[in-house]
Amino acid sequence: MGAAAPSLDLEKALLACARGEKEALNRIYTSEASRMVGVARRFLPRAEIAEEVVHDAFVKIWQKASDFDPARGSARTWIYTILRNHALNTLRNERRVDPTDDLEAFGFTSEEEGPEAVVMRLSEASRLRRCLGGLEPIRRDVIVLAYTQGLTHGELAGRFGVPLGTMKSWIRRSLTALKDCMS
Repeated sequence: MGAAAPSLDLEKALLACARGEKEALNRIYTSEASRMVGVARRFLPRAEIAEEVVHDAFVKIWQKASDFDPARGSARTWIYTILRNHALNTLRNERRVDPTDDLEAFGFTSEEEGPEAVVMRLSEASRLRRCLGGLEPIRRDVIVLAYTQGLTHGELAGRFGVPLGTMKSWIRRSLTALKDCMS
């Protein structure tokens, strides 16, 4: 029964935030901030980015506290969902920058070049080439086109004739597989 008390306190604090009580947000911060940084660190490689994500999550918690509905779930779940979503968005944005920079360093920016040609230009011993080769061919092509030609998820979905949600899923899973392979 002791585990239920913090959830009730968080629920009361969120409801108080919805009424504009700043001290309630401070109570949530005191209770959850260090744990939230730990959760954010699981998604994000650098501590300063994780701390920034937690700060942004608290801003959103304050702004959206009136959206919290205790009937739909616990306060802790609601808070950590905001954190998780913001951390994943930050991670996606970071991935968009870093892999493109790496590929541009290899000179892979020509729009005329197909994805196969890009992969072939990587040296035989390249870890990136090996990891890209481990993906299904269509998913490898999606990743290469996204990062060498800057195609959006929507453009890729249209090009490959799949729904947008499917394309997002392919990209997310492929990037996860590449991350696992590269580490």
